[in-house]
Amino acid sequence: MKSRNLGHSGLRVSLVGLGCNNFGGRIDLEASRKVVHKALDLGITLLDTADMYGNRGGSETCLGQILGDRRKDIVLATKFGYPMDQAETLKGASRRYIMTAVEASLKRLKTDWIDLYQIHRPDPLTPLEETLRAMDDLVRQGKVRYLGCSNLPAWQVAHTKWACREARLDSFVSCQDEYSLLVRGIERELVPAMQAYGMGLLPYFPLASGLLTGKYTRGAPAGGDTRFAHWAHLAKRYLTDSNWDSVERLSKFAAARGHTLLELAFGWLAARATVSSIIAGATKPEQVEMNVKAVEWALSHDDLTEIDTLAPHA
Repeated sequence: MKSRNLGHSGLRVSLVGLGCNNFGGRIDLEASRKVVHKALDLGITLLDTADMYGNRGGSETCLGQILGDRRKDIVLATKFGYPMDQAETLKGASRRYIMTAVEASLKRLKTDWIDLYQIHRPDPLTPLEETLRAMDDLVRQGKVRYLGCSNLPAWQVAHTKWACREARLDSFVSCQDEYSLLVRGIERELVPAMQAYGMGLLPYFPLASGLLTGKYTRGAPAGGDTRFAHWAHLAKRYLTDSNWDSVERLSKFAAARGHTLLELAFGWLAARATVSSIIAGATKPEQVEMNVKAVEWALSHDDLTEIDTLAPHA
């Protein structure tokens, strides 16, 4: 497994990361254990979760029970910010909440430190400077090693870099955002901002929630244990005529070169200079194997140029 630095930081991460959003919710502890062990055996070192994954805490709890002595061998990333209770009082990015959230995550994960602690979404009710200073304190206390953000707009990412520089605080080294052959909106503003500030990109939904796996057929209902069968809002969002047109063109491109659509999706992300690790979820060990194998396809400059004519882009 290849590894890369997370942006301009010294943190090394595997090119394929394991997204742990299915643990403790969609799949149980034993199924999660098989997926994690397969990922570790194949050289994946970045495991990404969030406090709200797995019905609020389930994913972190699973990882805490699974990792054991192998905790020291991985880069463990988690996030905070989404509601952790029915009343939606436990949420946000205030100093008061962050200090509570990190202790809860550490307890569930059964660890003394978090390698990458990320704000999961913007909090319009809290001054960003308050959030940044609280997160910097966690680094100084040794509870967190590196800081990152997820789903922040480009202007806010730029603001954090300037605010941290002025106040001499630890700043975000990474952004985790949706990015795939079919969803490329971050190329307009966020990616240029990240390049200017030396930040690493951790793309999630690299397979467009499964549309880029090749397992769906245009016009046929999504069946079985699939995302589109479980969540109608995802099917409505991704299963559009324009996306199907792109998928059909991309599938032909990959097949003509002896590869699958899934391999194209991962190979294309691996070729993006800003990408440090591709966050890919899995519910079965076999899916982890396919994801790891997929990044072996090294696309040429001519390939990338042609792909831009086949799929929508910013």
